[in-house]
Amino acid sequence: MSASSSSKVRRIVRALDLRYGKIPWWPGDTEEVMIGAILTQQTRWENVERALADLKSRGLCTMAGIHSADNAEIESAIRCTGFYRVKARRLKSLAQFALEKCGGVQRMAEIPTTELREGLLAVKGIGEETADSILCYGFSRPVFVVDAYTERMVRCAGIMEPRNRLKPLFESVLPKNNETCRQTHAHIVEYAKEYCGKKRCDACILVNSNE
Repeated sequence: MSASSSSKVRRIVRALDLRYGKIPWWPGDTEEVMIGAILTQQTRWENVERALADLKSRGLCTMAGIHSADNAEIESAIRCTGFYRVKARRLKSLAQFALEKCGGVQRMAEIPTTELREGLLAVKGIGEETADSILCYGFSRPVFVVDAYTERMVRCAGIMEPRNRLKPLFESVLPKNNETCRQTHAHIVEYAKEYCGKKRCDACILVNSNE
């Protein structure tokens, strides 16, 4: 990764921190975050909140609850998130990994980050963004989450590193603590919704980062 890219990332991080400051992001306990990380795939967060509330009302918003529930009941609770049959199977696979392979969520918390990430990525339906979301928001690890918003914004700022290099690029620049990783990702999503999603490119404060 180039010094130029690192410098541009620093400018992005600084600009967004000045703009938004500390904001609450992805509340919930570890197991709720794990479930939400699956549900949020290809849907709006509002739908995830509805599904999580339904799962809670049924006593299913835990790995044990998911593990023991019938697929049909899970599907009914998460239908509003779309692709509900696929997501139900993914939740089952995640619960099986957590309970059977790791020995429970508390035991997962004792596994080193690199090893736990590899284990999560081996679960069918969990890619890098989902695994890193679980690590960052569920287990409070100093892991930066790269999503489509991140890639879109860095391109506008003139950073041409391939997507698989963006995570190490940001992590080389950010302080090695969970709160900074969490807040930086939150800032990027908020900014992208405010500008990228509304195609407010002319008003974007990040395009000048490539100068």
